[in-house]
Amino acid sequence: MAKITFFLLFFLFNLLAIFYLISPTPQLKELTNAARSDEPGDTIQLKNVSAYYTNLSRTEIINFYKANYSGLFRIILNHPPEKAKTIIRDTTQSYYLEEFILPFKESLFINGYEWENDVFTKPEKRIQNKLIFKGKEYKAKVTLKTFSTDVPCRLLTFFTIEIGIAGIYIAYKRFLRK
Repeated sequence: MAKITFFLLFFLFNLLAIFYLISPTPQLKELTNAARSDEPGDTIQLKNVSAYYTNLSRTEIINFYKANYSGLFRIILNHPPEKAKTIIRDTTQSYYLEEFILPFKESLFINGYEWENDVFTKPEKRIQNKLIFKGKEYKAKVTLKTFSTDVPCRLLTFFTIEIGIAGIYIAYKRFLRK
């Protein structure tokens, strides 16, 4: 009876996992109250990158993407701003860098630059970094970059990990018998 229950639960778990892995990732919505950048490097020049100029605060921006980039298993990480130069591009200015992860599916990096809070520039020189886009001044620039995987890769990775865990369990059980 215990084996039947185990295999039934294992089957249901894998069925739910397959449903999760083949379901599409959420579509990124345009940031509200923001101007979409058409500057070089913010559009088609870099794959999966988009940028916006806005007067929204960091909290408002992150909350917008939390609400619009939701998933059952979303993980949120806060990275040091210096990492934006390797993740997005080497000339990216950054004040904060957060990552939303949908395990096995996709990562969304949200890089925010607020010129008034630039920790890499002395306070008296920050005015030089003022964000002006199409004649209008903005407090922040938000750059988004997604890293996604295709469905076969997701399934292969998941089942490889599952087989690996089962193999470790079997090896551990055999080791304990000796």
